[in-house]
Amino acid sequence: MSEVQILSPRPLHYTGIRLAENIKFAFNVPLGGVMARFLFLALMTILLSPPAFSQHTHITSFAKSKKILQQVYEDHSVTLYCGCTFMGKKPNLASCGYSPKKDTKRANRIEWEHVVPAHAFGKTFSEWRQGHPRCVTKKGKRFKGRKCAARVNREFKRMAADMYNLYPAIGEVNGRRSNYAMGLIEGEAREFGACDVEIANRKVEPRETVRGEIARTYLYMDSTYPKRGIISREQRTLFEAWARSDPVDAWECERARRIERVQGNRNDVVMRSC
Repeated sequence: MSEVQILSPRPLHYTGIRLAENIKFAFNVPLGGVMARFLFLALMTILLSPPAFSQHTHITSFAKSKKILQQVYEDHSVTLYCGCTFMGKKPNLASCGYSPKKDTKRANRIEWEHVVPAHAFGKTFSEWRQGHPRCVTKKGKRFKGRKCAARVNREFKRMAADMYNLYPAIGEVNGRRSNYAMGLIEGEAREFGACDVEIANRKVEPRETVRGEIARTYLYMDSTYPKRGIISREQRTLFEAWARSDPVDAWECERARRIERVQGNRNDVVMRSC
């Protein structure tokens, strides 16, 4: 963890004081009496409003997040869906009895999976659906979708880079999962040897021991980035049940603490149980 920059957020009262001092300097506003109380209340309203305080602002690069997560997982190198150990970008398939289905190349590399797929929130951005004047190739061809949203929209980039939503997965499983929703699937079919994950009918059923982590990831993303259609009413019922049946464990707490230090925002969905 030595290469990760540890960020120590300032206390709110300190931040408010510094902001007030800056206003006084910039606008020559006296800060006594009524004016001081007004500024304090206004600043606290801004600082404590959910969009300003809960979303992270430090990292907007998916590539940078992936590099940092390699350090976060340095002493807990285990994939989400299959429970395989890994070193760097190389999974130990024998450690979890994994058998490649078709894509041997992707089966032998670690990828960082968006548990809440980028497509799930990306389609709420106009750049994803319609494109943008800046989304034009060198040959003059317009494009849209994830590539356009990532080029133009800063909030989309924050969401795509949010490390609370990123987990290590075997590349082949990541590809097979696609952007399918989480759910329950009848039967216990195995596509990848002993890896306990079912994927059928555009649904994914993860192993029971990680359902809580997955549920809390969805709940975190939905609360941190509201009005992005991340969780339906039906899904919320399922995720709340999964969160109860698979409670927060020590690693989930430690993972959240490490991410908070570098990303700058707290995952209250997890930390309230730590």
